[in-house]
Amino acid sequence: MHTSVQRLNTLVTFAAVLLAVLCGVASFFDGFNTHSVHGTVEVVKIRKFRKQLNGNEEVTMNLNISLDMQSTFTWNTKQISIWDHIIPDKEHAKFQTQVPSKYPLTDQGSNLKGKKIDLVLHWHIMPKSGKMIQDKLPLSHFYLPEAYL
Repeated sequence: MHTSVQRLNTLVTFAAVLLAVLCGVASFFDGFNTHSVHGTVEVVKIRKFRKQLNGNEEVTMNLNISLDMQSTFTWNTKQISIWDHIIPDKEHAKFQTQVPSKYPLTDQGSNLKGKKIDLVLHWHIMPKSGKMIQDKLPLSHFYLPEAYL
């Protein structure tokens, strides 16, 4: 005969295995979800373009960002990470803002004058279960000035 503790152990083990299998199946099928992210980024102003004391060039700028990431939210999406910002839910996944660049664009040398710079948005989708999904979207480009500001 089985004791109550043995029956409870069997029940808890079965429930844990069933939950693990369901999470695995859900994560597998979540990988087939296609995302349709739309966005634009434009450089509003180049705030600083200078040569550092060590000879490297540095650029800081203001960006106008319009982004719609609502299609990336599924039942399995916990949050989305962009830059140092976390989008917690679908209601906050569509926005338009003007922000200063938090990190300067730095080149080791003097190769940025007049160069074409491509702006690409990278994000990470953190699911409730399964592996983290990384993706990117090329948005726009601009040319740096020929002289320091």
